[in-house]
Amino acid sequence: MDNKNLHPESLMMGFGYKPELSEGSVKCPIFQTSTFVFKTAEEGKRFFELAYGLQSAEENEVPGLIYSRLNNPDLEILENRLCLWDKAEDCAVFASGMGAITTVMLEFLKPGDLLLYSSPVYGGTDHSINHVLPKWNVGHVEFDARMTKEAIIERVEASTLGKLSVIYIETPANPTNALIDLQMCREIADYFSDEDQKVIVVVDNTYMGPLWSHPLQHGADLVVYSATKYIGGHSDLIAGAVLGNREMMTRVRGLRTFMGNMCSPFTGWLLMRSLETLKPRMELQASNATHVADFLLAHPKVEKVYYLGHLAEGTEQYRIWKKQYSSSGAMLSFDIKGGEAAAFRFLNGLRLIRLAVSLGSTESLAEHPATMTHADVSPADKQRHHITDSLVRISVGVENHEDIIADIAQALEKV
Repeated sequence: MDNKNLHPESLMMGFGYKPELSEGSVKCPIFQTSTFVFKTAEEGKRFFELAYGLQSAEENEVPGLIYSRLNNPDLEILENRLCLWDKAEDCAVFASGMGAITTVMLEFLKPGDLLLYSSPVYGGTDHSINHVLPKWNVGHVEFDARMTKEAIIERVEASTLGKLSVIYIETPANPTNALIDLQMCREIADYFSDEDQKVIVVVDNTYMGPLWSHPLQHGADLVVYSATKYIGGHSDLIAGAVLGNREMMTRVRGLRTFMGNMCSPFTGWLLMRSLETLKPRMELQASNATHVADFLLAHPKVEKVYYLGHLAEGTEQYRIWKKQYSSSGAMLSFDIKGGEAAAFRFLNGLRLIRLAVSLGSTESLAEHPATMTHADVSPADKQRHHITDSLVRISVGVENHEDIIADIAQALEKV
């Protein structure tokens, strides 16, 4: 059967792996080795020529294994499989989502450059942009989902902090589910590009995972994931991933090699395990989230629900959702009446849902963004983006939706 006729969820079972090379093992073993043996000195020479870009690969030539900081079978097979979901030319996996994000920023930003980014973003990303990049003289300008293309261009042109080099987007936004139009961002990038420098578009797609959104098909140059979340999906690993075309990924891989922040073979093996159930997990989570969001919408102690499935037809946010996404996802937030005290009573009253950060795992998780994941975001930014003391975020898991709702209901009774 031709692999071209198979869906990604079918290819997750064996794509890129040859059992005959591993004693017939039906699953890829963990290649827990630091170094690999060369058959001859000439072969070793050739492997290094390709690894360091000293020579170009011939047609159908595959770079050989050298050292697990450069390449490892578990990571290579994992990367090949991840490419299938996003239809990417290449992928590199990292020791964490922040490792993936930081590597991209360090590779494509230099002193004197300007970063344009959507806000709000994950708290760790916000800290990196506002407190780490300025140490390397990299400026930044932010925009949000309410701004038009013309207003964003005007803001960039008014900036004196550097020349635009990278547009970084997190959509849907964490934790508000605000949507950014990727085609608009592509047009902004092209507007500021010139012969000397192409402005690249990077999208953090963690909230929707590789199943419900494919940013590369909407104008993005690179897509990044915290693979800890839906891709890993079991709260038992930390990892990240970057995907894109071969030219840009060659640069990403090159910096990863010398920073040494790739994930371990065991983590790669765990991620391959998780990819086999990615689609059924995410589909069940999305279905459960619909029930949970509808329950919250009707509850008298809930002021507002932030859920993509509740977007009003005819609005700009609804238009973007229909264009860019195939699902409402499994992430939702809501404002609880009574501020932080009420939010804490609710969170402390949960019994089935775990009070913990992270998202996308099999178990449902709840947290308080203003004091937890986004604690380091400035008070002004929190207020502007409605990351208030009343806001609670829930990552819906694979439990029975009636049990999830029952747990939320009994916790709300304590407010």
